Amino acid sequence: MSAATVLPVAWFAVIGFGVLMYVLLDGFVLGLGILAPFARDEEQLDHMMNTAAPIWDGNETWLVLGGAGLLAAFPKAYALMLSALYLPVLLMLIALIFRGVAFEFRFKATRAKPFWGAAFWLGSTFTAFAQGVILGAIVEGMPLQEGKYVGGAFAWFSPFSMLTGVALVFGYALLGSTWLILKTEGRLQRIARHMTRPLVLVVVAFMGLVSAWLPFLSSKIMSRWFESGNFWWLAPVPLLALANAVALWRVALREGRDATPFLLTLSFFVLGFAGLVLGIWPNILPPSLTIWEASSPPSSQGFVMVGLVILLPAILGYTWWSYRVFAGKVSTESGYH
Repeated sequence: MSAATVLPVAWFAVIGFGVLMYVLLDGFVLGLGILAPFARDEEQLDHMMNTAAPIWDGNETWLVLGGAGLLAAFPKAYALMLSALYLPVLLMLIALIFRGVAFEFRFKATRAKPFWGAAFWLGSTFTAFAQGVILGAIVEGMPLQEGKYVGGAFAWFSPFSMLTGVALVFGYALLGSTWLILKTEGRLQRIARHMTRPLVLVVVAFMGLVSAWLPFLSSKIMSRWFESGNFWWLAPVPLLALANAVALWRVALREGRDATPFLLTLSFFVLGFAGLVLGIWPNILPPSLTIWEASSPPSSQGFVMVGLVILLPAILGYTWWSYRVFAGKVSTESGYH
């Protein structure tokens, strides 16, 4: 096979991996912000935020990797996506900045601490919602004509994209609650355990609604599951996701199983992401823009791939090292300055 055939597939895998890593790692920090109103007092919110304080800002490296990889490897898809999703992308970036500023300022503030706590909640919630809207708009399909975007500034706004926006807010909240089970003890951990079970039900309900909606979208994602007997090869993905949800429901309240709920939630997201990729393949922008049509010249992709081979192990290395160094429970006495 030629480089023009193989390199777009490799870059699609790299970008998908970067996006998935961002969702898994920054998702639980966004979940902590979404759950901030459930903190009993300012000290408990301090404790929640301290569980992620040493590692939260490094997680966004994966978002940068996904965006930069999309620009370098699939510039046509990058241009079309920004043209179509300029407003929700702008909302996401503003909310991310707001969330980051609130995270830092709250630990320094005294009288304004409740204000920055509310800002942390708002920034996290709007970031999650905007990411869900972007996901929904991509899945729903871009209005393209001869390779050009022909929709308006609000073509992304639809009942389906609003549904996926709200669904991702609850999904990140589930990641946040299971992260607290992993990293805390005592009263805060008990609160997180009791929040996890209803969140599992809500997330499963949203996944069911989204799945039921897919056959009616113009992107024809569900049709790929039933073409040429594909369903029998792909059926394990939704079945595993359902089994995963049942297992998560059962272990949520079990004492002594602190890591299991978080690991099950991570695998739940991985299975959902796998189902999405299988549905849109080989398109990078449904319903019709394939990875080969959107790719940059093989020489450009190959050149940037050389840098990626050096950069990606470094990112994986410091991510692993930082999580290893700050592994274990975070006590109420721990502080961030």
